[in-house]
Amino acid sequence: MPYFKTTDDCNLYYEMAGEGPGKPTIAFINGTLQTTVNWNPIIKGMPAGYRLLTYDARGQGGSDLGDSPLSLDLHASDLNQLLSELNIHETAIVGISHGARIALALAAKYPNLITRMVLCSLSTRATFRAKMIVRSWHEILLRHSLDAMVWAALPHVFGRTFLRENEKQLDRIVKTIVRRNHTESLRAHLTALQTYPPLGKVIQSLPFLLLLLTGEDDPLVTKEGAEEMAAICGGRHTELPGIGHSIPAEAPRRFIQLVGAFLSGA
Repeated sequence: MPYFKTTDDCNLYYEMAGEGPGKPTIAFINGTLQTTVNWNPIIKGMPAGYRLLTYDARGQGGSDLGDSPLSLDLHASDLNQLLSELNIHETAIVGISHGARIALALAAKYPNLITRMVLCSLSTRATFRAKMIVRSWHEILLRHSLDAMVWAALPHVFGRTFLRENEKQLDRIVKTIVRRNHTESLRAHLTALQTYPPLGKVIQSLPFLLLLLTGEDDPLVTKEGAEEMAAICGGRHTELPGIGHSIPAEAPRRFIQLVGAFLSGA
């Protein structure tokens, strides 16, 4: 299993797939509760001709939590170090939710690294409801258990159609998410998440093309906030009807089609 050690001795787990060195790279960044495994269906379906990087940020999946307080700057620095170690000097970025925040932090510090960017499930206007949802996850994790927190998160991270169609699989889905996460790391992650600055105050015009994807049935983002973000960044926004927060899991074929066309210049 490949690991990379950061300058402060934190081990980060990563995987490489697709074509070899010399081909264009796409780096995928996980959302909360996710690991590299969540990208497997997307990796398998991506068109040929790309070098594909997935990794677990600090506190996710196979990566260490480390001793440093989690922050967007720290996550961006980690990814920059990993790309340098792998001799990747330019890459497209695909990030979902928390991973999209890391992608924007990377763009702010190292814009020359990025060729194009796809952000999923993010908007400038975090509603009060969304803030309370994240806080409720944190409180459940502090007072109860990881599996209770995951059950509470399901209606917010998946759309209604996905939940209905997979009702008989929800126990298995919860057990899988619990198995891939660690309580202490997730507590640190949610603590840091609640301290991040509002997106509306930090985003700016980007020197590369941006595609922003959101789901119509996502209680954590707003269409207005997504359109505002796309306008500020100089990108375009596409809303997927009937889809919730977890776009790659809920609509993998549509996601692959949109990302593949955008990154190829279509």
